[in-house]
Amino acid sequence: MIEDTSGPGTVRPGGRTARVREAVLRAAGDALVERGFGGVDLAEVARRAGVGKTTVYRRWGTVPGLVADMLAEMAESSQPRADTGSFAADLAALAALIRETLTDERQGPLFKAVIATATGDAGTAAALHRFYRTRIEEWSPCVDRAVDRGEVPEGTDAAEVIRFLSAPLYYRLLASGDPLDAGTAQRAAAATAAAAREGVFVTAR
Repeated sequence: MIEDTSGPGTVRPGGRTARVREAVLRAAGDALVERGFGGVDLAEVARRAGVGKTTVYRRWGTVPGLVADMLAEMAESSQPRADTGSFAADLAALAALIRETLTDERQGPLFKAVIATATGDAGTAAALHRFYRTRIEEWSPCVDRAVDRGEVPEGTDAAEVIRFLSAPLYYRLLASGDPLDAGTAQRAAAATAAAAREGVFVTAR
């Protein structure tokens, strides 16, 4: 059994605390995918993770707390933004990354479960919103650099560009059930780049 005797928020990268967090969040993710939010039990998560029950209750306290930390960990471990020197290529890299994540055999179902939970739990919804703000902030400089290079107009709203690119990919994952293939990602990136060049996302001049 992995036991953690440190207090909440004390993280030693590569140490026991990091291993405990990794094991607990993986176990929580597995339970969420298998049973949904209502079926996640902290004691069961502790058993699956091989850690003491008191550790899970002390560090996370509630299931929404676990989900919030899971999303924080996903944001921390996501790939950094591309810097290809081309606006269109940067967007293509982002679209490919989103598609790869959403079609991953673990990450795809996990995102579905978290999003479904967020529709009925305010804490999970807030954590999900933080996750996407973090990812938008990570990739927005791609748009800012494109403005500096003269590829898109001044005043282009970088966050809105990232949202526009992401939307059709999430639509296929969550609503239509249509294939989420490489061609879909490429078209989303190309359409977003074309719209940005035309000034569709300009909010100030």
